Amino acid sequence: MKRDYEEMTFFKFKERYQTEEDCREKLFRIKWFDGYVCPKCGHNEYYEIKERNLYQCKKCRHQTSLTAGTIMHRTCTPLVKWFWAFYLISTDKRGISALGLSNKLSLHYKVAWLMLHKIRKAMGDRDERYKLQWLIEMDETFIGASSEGNKKKGRGTEKTKVVIGVSLEEDTVYFTNPPAGGVDKVNKEEIKGILLKDVDENQTLKTDGWKAYSIAEELGHEHQVIKIDGSGKKAHQIFKWVHILAANLKAFIEGTLHGLDKKHLQAYLNEFCYRFNRRFWENQLFDRLLYASITSKGITYADLRG
Repeated sequence: MKRDYEEMTFFKFKERYQTEEDCREKLFRIKWFDGYVCPKCGHNEYYEIKERNLYQCKKCRHQTSLTAGTIMHRTCTPLVKWFWAFYLISTDKRGISALGLSNKLSLHYKVAWLMLHKIRKAMGDRDERYKLQWLIEMDETFIGASSEGNKKKGRGTEKTKVVIGVSLEEDTVYFTNPPAGGVDKVNKEEIKGILLKDVDENQTLKTDGWKAYSIAEELGHEHQVIKIDGSGKKAHQIFKWVHILAANLKAFIEGTLHGLDKKHLQAYLNEFCYRFNRRFWENQLFDRLLYASITSKGITYADLRG
């Protein structure tokens, strides 16, 4: 079934989602768009237990909530604030920091930080449903700072290595999967894992010929090697889209997040790519993100800090 996503302006959002009941009605329509279905037995008739915000199956008597099995599972935060978080995160092209979300929604910093990471996980889960296809431009970028005295550059640097792949069609970027964050070494084993996870079968890979990428041919892909040395061109001219994404990614991390927490780098990459991949549907981002958050299982504070 093809899902129709609603376009949402600021004034439309503010008018529509003023109360908890407004938000509950929207969640019900997303979670059970063809009508209630018991998650235990599949029956479609229920009793609503309004005082506890639960739905009880008439057949097996199983009780469930609108947020069960979602990133909002067992949340103590009002749904109105969750909806505002979805809206602010989806509509600010630069993203929003935990401190910014905390201030805007009058939330404790720890609560805002956890909400952001839950939403970023939903973004990553959604994009993992898709694989890169057609002509795939792939290269690495390096994020963060090296230790004092370390002057190595490129693949020998101490900076955090991130592998970026983008699907191209007629020299226009179509899609990018969340890049692999925190790669220790750009070797065959790492690249093999990325290709198996993120790239569809029998595609065309365009790289600078670094030896690790030769694994592409062993996996059945066509491999176009374009050497930068001796080409008379700069790397950003040959691998245009990888370099554009790398520059935008660094601006996002430094400008919005004010630095890099390597432990949670993948979450930041998920957010950046989710927004980039839906750049042509900006007015639908709230609805799309809300749907992604309903269909993604949450993550706990202990999981993130462990």
